[in-house]
Amino acid sequence: PADAAGCPRVAREVPQVIKLFRPLALGFALLGGAVGAGLALLTVVSVVGRAVASTPVQGDVELVQMSVAVCISLCLPWCQLHGGNIIVDFFTQRMPERGSHALDGIGALLLALMCALLSARAVAGAVSVHGAGEQTMVLGLPMWWAYGMLAPGLALTAAIGLWQGVRGLRGLPLKVEA
Repeated sequence: PADAAGCPRVAREVPQVIKLFRPLALGFALLGGAVGAGLALLTVVSVVGRAVASTPVQGDVELVQMSVAVCISLCLPWCQLHGGNIIVDFFTQRMPERGSHALDGIGALLLALMCALLSARAVAGAVSVHGAGEQTMVLGLPMWWAYGMLAPGLALTAAIGLWQGVRGLRGLPLKVEA
């Protein structure tokens, strides 16, 4: 279905969706980048402390292990929104654009399904680990927060992937500049 100018109706909806997804994804990516920068600083301080004074940061490995996954999950929505995931298009290079977009849409829908399942499992894991009172070995930090912090980034990635998947199945490109 097209409007009077011949543009697909979906094109009018795009700016509204982008106005929602872009700031959320950017905020998540900035937070993920801050976590990553903090981890880099923590690692430098720990390595220097170990080398110079034989006093590494206690629990540095625990903090890095839990926080790297959170960092990645927070950066995924921005990556997906901007088509930053690796796509092997060797077989689709010569396809008509509409068919290529449809295949990209199927891929985005599969990614959305996977991220939605991972987000749900992260929440279930957080609840379970919280109920069991599990803590890290060295610092005694509750483990549930790391599981719970994975869910928002994965859920936003799923929402973006779902929106992109629908666009692709309609023969539209997944990436939108607005």
